[in-house]
Amino acid sequence: MGNVLAVVAVLAALAAAVVAVVRLRARRGIATAMQRATYDVLHTAALAAEPLRAGLSPGTAAKAARPLRTLVGAAGLTITDGETCLAFDGRGSHHSDQFTAAAVRALDSQRSVVLSGADLPCDRVDCVVRGAVIAPLASRDEGRAAAALVAVADDQPAPGLVQATLEAARWAGSQLALAELDSSRERLAKAEVRALRAQISPHFIYNALTAIGSFVRTDPERARELILEFAEFTRYSFRAHGDFTTLAEELRSIDRYLTIERARFGDRLQVRLQIAPEVLPVGLPFLCLQPLVENAVRHGLSRKPGVGMVSIEAQDAGAECHITVEDDGVGMDPAVFAAGMPETDDGQHVGLANVDERLRSVFGDHFGLVVETAPGAGTKVSMRVPKFHPGVRA
Repeated sequence: MGNVLAVVAVLAALAAAVVAVVRLRARRGIATAMQRATYDVLHTAALAAEPLRAGLSPGTAAKAARPLRTLVGAAGLTITDGETCLAFDGRGSHHSDQFTAAAVRALDSQRSVVLSGADLPCDRVDCVVRGAVIAPLASRDEGRAAAALVAVADDQPAPGLVQATLEAARWAGSQLALAELDSSRERLAKAEVRALRAQISPHFIYNALTAIGSFVRTDPERARELILEFAEFTRYSFRAHGDFTTLAEELRSIDRYLTIERARFGDRLQVRLQIAPEVLPVGLPFLCLQPLVENAVRHGLSRKPGVGMVSIEAQDAGAECHITVEDDGVGMDPAVFAAGMPETDDGQHVGLANVDERLRSVFGDHFGLVVETAPGAGTKVSMRVPKFHPGVRA
C-alpha cells in the first residue's frame, strides 16, 4: 500500500511539473523583440554619448569607438581629425593612413566618401577590408565638421552601411555640438563673474576708501577695522577659484559689504536679516546674492531721503531654499524689466541681469530672478535655489 501511495505521489509531482512548464512557456516574454532591440540601441548610444559630451580627444574617441561600431554594424571603425587617427576599434587598423587621407577629402568637401576595395590596396593576404564609408561628424544644423567617422566594411559597402554611418556621424556630431555648448556656457559664466567683479571696482571701491579715509584721524581704530573688512571683502570677491559658494560664505561677504556701507550712510542704512540655519550650507553660484544687496543700497536707498531698510531672508522650503532681498527705497518702473532686465547707462541693472542669467544657466529656466517693484514702493528680488543639484558644489 505504501509503495502505491509513493508512486501516486511521484506521478502527481510530475504532472504538476509538466503543467508548470506548459504555463511558463505559455506566458508572454518579459519584453518583445522590438523592445529588446530598442533597449540595445539606446543603451549602446548612451555608452557613446557620455564620452562624446566631454569633447573630442584621443581618450574620449577611444571610449566612443566601440559603441559607435556596434551601432553602425561595421567590421572596424575609426575616428579621425584629418591629421591622425584618434581611435580605432575592430579590424582594418593597418589602413589608418589611407582612411585619414580619405577623411581629409571628406572634411574639405563636407560630404561623405565611399571607398571600394580598389581604393584601399593592401599587401596582406589576411586583409578583410573591402571598402569603407567616411562621414564628417557634423549635425544638420552645425557648420563645418572638424572630424570624421570611418566605418570599415569586410565586403563592398552596402547602402545599409552607408546610411547607418551617415546617421551615426550626424548623431555623434550633435553630441560634440552639445559638448561645445556646455563649454561655451562655462566660459560665459566665468565671463559674467568677471563682469561683476569689474562692476564692483568703480562703483564700490572708491566710496569705500573715501569712507575709511574719513575715520583715519577721528577714529583710527574704526578705520583699521574697516580696512580689514574691506580687505576680506575684496579677497572673497576677486578669488580666482570656484564657480560656486555656500549661502553662509555669500552672507559673510555681504556682512562685510554692509559694514563698509554703514560707515558711509551711518544710521540712514538699516539692515534686517532672517536666515534659517539649515540653509546656510546650500550651494549657489558665486557672487549671485551680493549684487542684489548692492543694487538695493546703491539704487534703492542712496536716492531715498531719510532712513532706509534692507531686508535679507533665506527660508527652508523643502527641496529648495527661498531667498529674498528687499528694500524700501525709491523703487523703479516695472517696464524697465520687460525686455529682460537690460543694462541702463549707469549700469543699474547689469548685476540683476547677470545673476538671472547665471541662475537659469545652472539650475534651469524655472529658477530665474523674480523682481517686484514700483516707483516709490521699493524693490523686492526673490530667487529659488535647489538644495541639491548635480554639479553644484561649493
